[in-house]
Amino acid sequence: MKTRLTELLGCEYPIIQTAMGWVADPKLVAATCNAGGFGFLAGATIPPEEMEATILETKKLTDKPFGVNFHMYQTNAAEIVAMVVRHGVKAVSYSRSPGKKMISQLKAAGVVCIPTVGALKHAIKAVEMGADAVTVQGGEGGGHTGSIPTSILLPQVVEALDVPVVAAGGFKDGKGLISALAYGAEGIAMGTRFLMTKNSPVPEATLDRYVGTNNPGSIIVSKAIDGMPQRMITNEFLTELEKAGRLKKLMLAISNGLAFRKYTGMSLVSMLKTALKMRGDGEMTAAQTIMAANAPMVIQKAMVDGKPGEGVLPAGQIAGAIDSLLSCEELIQEIMQEANQQLHRLSQLTANSPAQKVAEVDTPVAV
Repeated sequence: MKTRLTELLGCEYPIIQTAMGWVADPKLVAATCNAGGFGFLAGATIPPEEMEATILETKKLTDKPFGVNFHMYQTNAAEIVAMVVRHGVKAVSYSRSPGKKMISQLKAAGVVCIPTVGALKHAIKAVEMGADAVTVQGGEGGGHTGSIPTSILLPQVVEALDVPVVAAGGFKDGKGLISALAYGAEGIAMGTRFLMTKNSPVPEATLDRYVGTNNPGSIIVSKAIDGMPQRMITNEFLTELEKAGRLKKLMLAISNGLAFRKYTGMSLVSMLKTALKMRGDGEMTAAQTIMAANAPMVIQKAMVDGKPGEGVLPAGQIAGAIDSLLSCEELIQEIMQEANQQLHRLSQLTANSPAQKVAEVDTPVAV
């Protein structure tokens, strides 16, 4: 299946594996790419001193093109850009605080730039700043997300932009892929579905919690983590945090801030500067501002330590409709098989429609 997205990224199928923190490691990315999709490494949660080794490890596991995700406000953002260029990484993805200078540097080196946005105005601005394509995530998506459903947001963005648009938020199968293409997208991006695969590095206890979540309604949006809307599976930690007072949230924020500083090697001043950059319009509390810079640490509890009740479980609502773990190869082949079946079904509907039969009667026959 060829679209402008597959041509841009050099992959076989228009399916992107998103860069989930602590999850999108070299093995998952390579498995996705070897299966014909396109994967992004989670550069935002990889220690700076390990970033280059991670890129090289991915190159050993696959000869297919892959990408790196990072936040342009990271203290090591400039180093990541240099690594991406030096090692010929095909693409980068990013969300907040896009640096125009960095985007220009990446584009000059032929690196494909694909930001993720959750609003029409952000999509337009991203293209103005040089984005080659845009991933649009509807409110059904996991992690930080907006309130507009994919079915409403996607066609608005497609209509407004000339660059390829990738649909995210609520996708897991071939039917979803065909629906996205029908809306005008050039492919789909999935996070939760790839997290819930056999190639995922997520500990078994945490994966069991995801697979056992069979109610999409229990995957809620909360601002308790860092002040911004974030979709997660309801668990013990989130329930406690929702009830916590300001002082408890502040103490938790400071504790995680210190842990994040130790993990990344950031100075205290750098950490505070990062938090302030993400403060936005000043509507966030002190605890939320600090937590915004180190929220990955509360996700680590579940995704790395295997303690699903003690950390955050980011998930799209689609997790409630997934009840099994496939390999990336099995998943992508299943998606494409179902997509082709749906295309065949639609072509049959079209062939049998009255309008088509009239067209056939009115079409001159060459002698």
